[in-house]
Amino acid sequence: MREIRSELTARQSNPSPGQGTFDGFFWSYFVTSGFDTVFTNIAGGQYEIQWDGSGDFVVGQGQNPGSKTAEVTFGGSFEPNPDSAVILSVYGWSENPLVEYYINEFNNNGQFDITFEATEKGTVTSDGSEYTIFTHEQVNQPSIQGTATFNQFISVRQSGRTSGTVTVANHFNAWASLGMELGTLNY
Repeated sequence: MREIRSELTARQSNPSPGQGTFDGFFWSYFVTSGFDTVFTNIAGGQYEIQWDGSGDFVVGQGQNPGSKTAEVTFGGSFEPNPDSAVILSVYGWSENPLVEYYINEFNNNGQFDITFEATEKGTVTSDGSEYTIFTHEQVNQPSIQGTATFNQFISVRQSGRTSGTVTVANHFNAWASLGMELGTLNY
């Protein structure tokens, strides 16, 4: 008798924008109106996103609450449309103070400058590359607490990559040494 094996993978297709958990991982999905995205959670902390190349969205999976000592390993197939502006970042928020943070690992073509109108604060070397550190104030913008004014803390990797490990503590410590203090991590 022949044995047939089938492996089923749990999926959650196109959850509505917002936040939730799936297969033990926190997910967050924000999208502006007027364009199509398909976001699919996949078991084991994986996800897939397809979009029509326009608009603005933030999507990802991870921990909630976040960890100031985590090492985030990422990788997989990443094929942005060359006409799209895409960044790949470790991303999250802190509260008290309210801060949105990015550890930017990849920018596909320079069309989207995550540091637009930001102030350069210094550099940090981590995980095989130098990162330039920026801060920027967002005034009356969407946040995890509704419309608010808050700071963004941003590290931008000089040698972009689409897979690897990010030692977040190196960035958080560098930011703190520059007076850029995070509060309690939300995610």
